[in-house]
Amino acid sequence: MTGRKKLQDIRHKDEKELSGDKLKQRLKSQFENLTGSKPNWAKLKSEKEDRKRKDASSDEEDDEEEDLMKRTGDYLASSKSLTKGFIDVKKYTDANKASPSEGWIESVEFHPNAHVLLTAGKDLRLNLFQVDGKNNPKIQSVFMEKFPIMTAHFSANGEEVIMSAKSKWFYVYDMIAGKIIHIPYIRGIQERKLEKFEVSPDGQYLAFLGSYGQIYLLSAKTKEWISTLKMNGSAEAVAFSKDGKKLYSTGDDGEIYIWNLQSRTCQHRFVDDGCVKGTSIAVSPNNMYLACGSYSGVVNIYDHHDCLSKTRPKPSKAITNLTTPTSKVLFNSTNEILSIASSAVNKAIRLVHLPSYSVFSNFPELNDLTGRVNSLDFSPRSGFLTLGNNKGQALLYRLKHFSES
Repeated sequence: MTGRKKLQDIRHKDEKELSGDKLKQRLKSQFENLTGSKPNWAKLKSEKEDRKRKDASSDEEDDEEEDLMKRTGDYLASSKSLTKGFIDVKKYTDANKASPSEGWIESVEFHPNAHVLLTAGKDLRLNLFQVDGKNNPKIQSVFMEKFPIMTAHFSANGEEVIMSAKSKWFYVYDMIAGKIIHIPYIRGIQERKLEKFEVSPDGQYLAFLGSYGQIYLLSAKTKEWISTLKMNGSAEAVAFSKDGKKLYSTGDDGEIYIWNLQSRTCQHRFVDDGCVKGTSIAVSPNNMYLACGSYSGVVNIYDHHDCLSKTRPKPSKAITNLTTPTSKVLFNSTNEILSIASSAVNKAIRLVHLPSYSVFSNFPELNDLTGRVNSLDFSPRSGFLTLGNNKGQALLYRLKHFSES
């Protein structure tokens, strides 16, 4: 193991070493304080089973409502719906003010179960912060020796952080055991660098982008190679469906590939309207929208149903507010906001309202120095939005329409 850990705030000043059991207990205690309840990974088996029994009674009713929404696509405005035009947003203290990054922030991401945010970049540090909107104290910092981080994601259950760089190996920070695990050369993969990847929401897969259009599927549990998917052009970006059964990819051939992960075959492909080179892609949690960002800056938003059946679908809307390569597109958890960003120039960040496909006029504000946004994420309930920029800041915004309680 070549990683060297620096634990701050978790380890007491008089402690030279911190055992895995102590780290697990302190992380568990912090997450309980942040969320008001135990995270799923900290619960006993009996507690999880009891929760499942309680949830089961309402599953049938919830499934009926979700099925109705999927069939009808009913987006009639209500008192709970986000309105277009103006978004009620407030800028808070930077999420990483306690420990800004030195240079670009390559990854920002909220923990799936707690009010915790990770930041990571080429300064060799993985940082974890408590997000309270006021002080945002640092929970801990992990120093990755000779490993400038290009991508970092929480595992689906929130127990691990997976990190990659411009190398053929990667690291996993096991938050429960309090140790860094080195994943060396992966059997079945002949690549000199694996710097970009995504994690499937169902916790089954890691999808690494390779050269010559290759996409490597790894088991998220064992970190072993499962299969290789192959595009005709380069593989520039991928996105998983919410249920983890499909993978969407885009690249320099101007086409979108839809992969069936059960058969590991290309289920369908279509031409991204007007696109020469795709640079980013996202699918909404409810599977109603597919957003495809391009090198020109145009973001096409499609009806997902059309994408599954047509070879040349017309986008429901082409968003043209960006004029440089789209580096990131992301839907929020309620399918009401699409964020789009380009890291090529300052303030190239917009929020698109759905289903009106209109851009919110007041974000970012004129005096908001966002810098060049390279990464972004919504909190699980969409109450917070964070933007990682070239100045080492993780900007934090409160979206007041959504609750964080």
